[in-house]
Amino acid sequence: MVTPRVIATDLDGTLLRSDSTLSDRTRKALRITRAAGARVVAATARPARVIEDLFGSESLIDMAICGNGAVRYEVGSHKVLITHPLRQDVTQRVVADVSRLVPEAGFAVETGYQVLFEPGYRYRPTLDNERVPVAALSELVADQLVKIMVWLPDQDPDAAWTRLRPSLGQFVECTWSAERAPLEIAAPGVSKAAALATLCQDWEVDPAEVIAFGDAPNDLPMLAWAGTSYAVANAHGSVLAATANHTAGNDEDGVAQVLEDLFA
Repeated sequence: MVTPRVIATDLDGTLLRSDSTLSDRTRKALRITRAAGARVVAATARPARVIEDLFGSESLIDMAICGNGAVRYEVGSHKVLITHPLRQDVTQRVVADVSRLVPEAGFAVETGYQVLFEPGYRYRPTLDNERVPVAALSELVADQLVKIMVWLPDQDPDAAWTRLRPSLGQFVECTWSAERAPLEIAAPGVSKAAALATLCQDWEVDPAEVIAFGDAPNDLPMLAWAGTSYAVANAHGSVLAATANHTAGNDEDGVAQVLEDLFA
């Protein structure tokens, strides 16, 4: 294996435990990794504003790719850069087509600074207090957005996207972080893999020098792009099948175990 220069890891279900915390073992492993000269990138569907809540003031990571790749967050400077905004006309089309094809779906949007959600959106994530209810669906359509989240009445994202892809597939990227999770709809070309590739190009790092960790379908492109990839034991079946290397589950500090072997 080429000596890794970048470690890219998903957060929920991968680096974080099921209660959305970092274990002491994982914190120590991240310190060891960065002390050895490797950069650590968090690649997550979560917004940039929760990164400090998750990692605290300690310098455990170098950069965060947020919103599934639409946002870059510089940890030291706290700079938020929305690299791939979703246009207003595309948002309007998504809302119209989903409302027609998936009746009773609920909607929320991520602006990069807060979440706006209408009454039909029933998904309640942890660790994000910047959530603002709105009375009407029309209030969600802003000039530029990071992503649209679609709560599904049958909680089957795969079936819903199969229904929506013929109408929306050429206009947006769609993914989801787990079974029964909302659809996450972003601008074309948005993915953790694309954002990580751009970041590594800036750093002059080859894919062969990158190790990636993930657990969900939205991690698959990143896991395929990186030179070495690991799925945690609790990963979605499609991720386990597509990834040659496996480690222990998120509640057993699987990522930390690999980092210890590499850098301790």
